[in-house]
Amino acid sequence: MAITSTGLNAATNPEYTVASTQKDASILGKDDFLKLLLVELQHQDPTEPMDSEKILTQTSQLATLESADNTNKALEELAASLGASQQFSTVAAIGKTADLGSDAISLDEGSSSTFEVYFPSSIQNGTVEITDLDGKIVKTLDVGTNPSGVYQFTWDGTDSAGNKADSGIYRVNASYSDQDGNALKTRLGAYPIESVRFENGSTLVKVGSSYVPLENVVEIY
Repeated sequence: MAITSTGLNAATNPEYTVASTQKDASILGKDDFLKLLLVELQHQDPTEPMDSEKILTQTSQLATLESADNTNKALEELAASLGASQQFSTVAAIGKTADLGSDAISLDEGSSSTFEVYFPSSIQNGTVEITDLDGKIVKTLDVGTNPSGVYQFTWDGTDSAGNKADSGIYRVNASYSDQDGNALKTRLGAYPIESVRFENGSTLVKVGSSYVPLENVVEIY
């Protein structure tokens, strides 16, 4: 009577029966080559025995095959270990600032654009400046008086005169002063890392209200 690790009778509980491992007959390993060599030696012509140099060559090839197989396994284990280590080392970045490398937003004429800006210090007063690629200010948004943090803004897609801005790429930067009167600057694209998530082999970091792939981060400081 076969008993499984759960203490159940495998005969009466087939769902606990361990399936046998099937070997792929189309793949030859080092043991298969060794068997072929032994069969070749057994059936050699006694009047014309196999050349000893040929035997040594085939034996050497078997050793090389085994060495390559062991090396491949070691490299696979090393790659898996390094991948796991890299993932969990990202946890140490929580609380630091991630720079996504861009302060730009896109706008389709007649639509609005929503974005987030991180203010590292408390805000006494300040403005968010939306500029075109030539550096010309298109629109300013009031920040108000608020504690430090990530704030969401919505640009209605109009310029300072109330006209619809053209479709294109615009930059977002902010100038503000803290409660001590210090003049400070910040911009879109730099946020504190709040958490790290691992999903389908990928590492995601939470910046602002979104999770982004770690490879999208160009700098952590």
